[in-house]
Amino acid sequence: MATQQELAGKNCEPCRGGIPPMDRAMAETYLVQVPGWSIKPNPDRLERDYRFSNFREAQHFAMRVGDLCEAEGHHAEILYGWGHCTVTFWTHKIKGLHENDFIMAAKVEGLMDEPYAPVSESMGDVSPTVRHG
Repeated sequence: MATQQELAGKNCEPCRGGIPPMDRAMAETYLVQVPGWSIKPNPDRLERDYRFSNFREAQHFAMRVGDLCEAEGHHAEILYGWGHCTVTFWTHKIKGLHENDFIMAAKVEGLMDEPYAPVSESMGDVSPTVRHG
């Protein structure tokens, strides 16, 4: 079985559907490679809640996860608020888990190893109520 670092080094392969989702026994063998994640039912999916010291750090992390998902072509459900960000993966086309979900979980873990860098103050107010022009 691959380690977390080996999983993170892989790229997601497009899943075109028509294959069964990973069974629970196989999913649990992969789960040990992504500590902190859990399998939730109906459909089977991987989920982890990350904790932060404020809203901005949680938002920054959610954005980094979103960028990673876009780059890999395998998208998460991301829910964040003050001090937390919940990331959930499953393969929609097969209505369950695929190796890609575990690859993405391992890649998200790597994001936690990177230091938090606050948004530059020079960006100014980018709220949706600001009118330019």
